[in-house]
Amino acid sequence: MARQRHAEEQADYERKMTEREEKEAQTGKKTRGRAPNEAAIGARRPAPQARGKAAVTFAAQLDFEHVSRRYGEVYALHDVTLEVSPGKVLCLLGPSGCGKTTLLRIAAGVEWPSEGRVLIDKQEVAGPNRFVPPEKRGVGLMFQDFALFPHLTILDNVAFGLRALSKVEARAEAQAALERVGLGQYARDYPHILSGGEQQRVALARAIAPRPGVLLMDEPFSGLDSQLRESMREDTLAIVHETRATCIVVTHDAEEAMRMGDSVALMRKGHVVQTGTAPELYRAPETIFAARTFSDLNEMGTRIESGRAETPLGTFPAQGLADGVQAIVCVRQGGVLLAKPGQGTPGRILDTRFLGDVGLVEVAVEGLDTPVLARVREPDVPAQGTEVGVGVDKGAVLIFEAEGGEAEPSA
Repeated sequence: MARQRHAEEQADYERKMTEREEKEAQTGKKTRGRAPNEAAIGARRPAPQARGKAAVTFAAQLDFEHVSRRYGEVYALHDVTLEVSPGKVLCLLGPSGCGKTTLLRIAAGVEWPSEGRVLIDKQEVAGPNRFVPPEKRGVGLMFQDFALFPHLTILDNVAFGLRALSKVEARAEAQAALERVGLGQYARDYPHILSGGEQQRVALARAIAPRPGVLLMDEPFSGLDSQLRESMREDTLAIVHETRATCIVVTHDAEEAMRMGDSVALMRKGHVVQTGTAPELYRAPETIFAARTFSDLNEMGTRIESGRAETPLGTFPAQGLADGVQAIVCVRQGGVLLAKPGQGTPGRILDTRFLGDVGLVEVAVEGLDTPVLARVREPDVPAQGTEVGVGVDKGAVLIFEAEGGEAEPSA
């Protein structure tokens, strides 16, 4: 009888706690405790805290099989097939509106695929035969705008998704996640006292607290300034590797994709254009769109004759392109070489722009209507008006068929 009464009292206590939490969520007010005083809290901000280690999870394999998403007659995604191996980071890269966020939302379960399947550890979670709700997929989602609740403490924000645990267990897991991102000392404070970078770390702590097998991040650094973005990117990547979660990061920044991803999927107009490692996409782009994404290019139109592409900067082999084909010869800016007059093609310096360690040099080249841009070491930047010779590093040359701009390159 005593044991039964104790169980009834415990159940009644948990019911009251749940009702109070629901009331707080609805009203935006705490039923006990005092509201934070921003000035007072700012005056007593704790000293930075040493970071702990992120809890290890069981990484899951994530597969997209011929996934399409259609809105009426318009395809936001069309026949996307991707595989993300356990514990690996895949970056979805592409311009706004290419479908990368839609693919992320389908993986998270907040949108349905119109066609195709999504599998986690070879089990269908979205498709014609089955749909698993988001909360049962073992997937963590980190939003672009952080999506923190202003009326909840930082600890309660992180613990919000831990509904399967008891209150004590949820708070313990949330505190551990905050310790890992270096914000354990702010557990009892509110989000408004934090900087943008700190709020981003809270959002990351909330995403990893449930120990998801798959972690999805939608442009998590886009709202941060450049210096903070770089440090947060490295910190986030270190935490992801510690958790060993499989991760997809959405970004429109090619450098960010190359730095973070074990592999990169380049997207355009709802299609996956090319996948591979960062060096593969940079060195061997399959389309001129991919080349433009990863490099700043000088582009020159020409016609293929005798298997070669002739330009004012030189003649280059055009393997795989038929004679008579209109082509675009692309030269990376870093592959334009400036020499003394009399060497290479005659040119004259029109303008220079200081970019820190390098200078961007605009060169008028004999035989070209459009100036050529070259990136050179800042100490070697010539003065405006200087006569120079212009050459090309042949390893920096790519040649594409001009029609449609989407044919395979010849070099």
